[in-house]
Amino acid sequence: MPTRFRIPPRRLLSPLAYLCVLIAPTSMAATATPLQDARQLIVVTAPSWDTPSGRLQAFERTDNGWQMHGEGFNVALGRTGSAWGIGLHPKQNGGPQKHEGDGRSPAGIFNIGPAFGYAEHISSALPYQPMLASSYCMDVPASPLYNRIVDAAQVGTDAVKGSTEAMRLDLHNAGDRRYREGFVIAHNPNAVPGQGSCIFAHLWRTPGEATAGCTAMEPQQMSDLLAWLTPAAKPLFVLLPDAEYTRLQGDWQLPALTGSAR
Repeated sequence: MPTRFRIPPRRLLSPLAYLCVLIAPTSMAATATPLQDARQLIVVTAPSWDTPSGRLQAFERTDNGWQMHGEGFNVALGRTGSAWGIGLHPKQNGGPQKHEGDGRSPAGIFNIGPAFGYAEHISSALPYQPMLASSYCMDVPASPLYNRIVDAAQVGTDAVKGSTEAMRLDLHNAGDRRYREGFVIAHNPNAVPGQGSCIFAHLWRTPGEATAGCTAMEPQQMSDLLAWLTPAAKPLFVLLPDAEYTRLQGDWQLPALTGSAR
């Protein structure tokens, strides 16, 4: 059985191993102020739990608090809306709860994992792994590789059997561009079986097309985000319905949403 990837102290990992670590089990203890160390924030809000679209606004923390970075823009969400996911935020009991196959984007506060794509290199400070024809994200709850991106050439073809998440969609699905550029949203970092897997920000196939649970956008908007994001700023991803954002804004120290952020 393949072993789980963990970051050993004072050792460097290959990009693919690092990619696995960001999705694989890590310590995600919630704190009273999960945004306290972040200096970059991607905020997505939606009109309701059941809305399959939302609005994205990036923020930077300055000496004067959170300031908008760039213009806000529309994004596509899960085909059935959103639901509470597992991340850095305290557990929330009100509202739907994310589970595998529900077609909902996870709501809450999440680490931003590494970037991925079809090209050999991209313009981003984020760790980046080019995807291969043999790259899969495991969405099979019973698999020991659940919620991890793996290379079938390394773990074996039997290990990825049943996965519907081939990471080179262009090769497996007639030129599909959706994973040409994207980044991991670290939902369910401890890989709890059945609680949802393989959550990304990626390109949409056609404008506004809903996803299976990810956040999708135009290619230029994705490229701009990837060029801006940097691990040194400890970036986080927040997704909430409008009512939940209003309810939690003070407790979670979320930025105010005005103008293009709405």
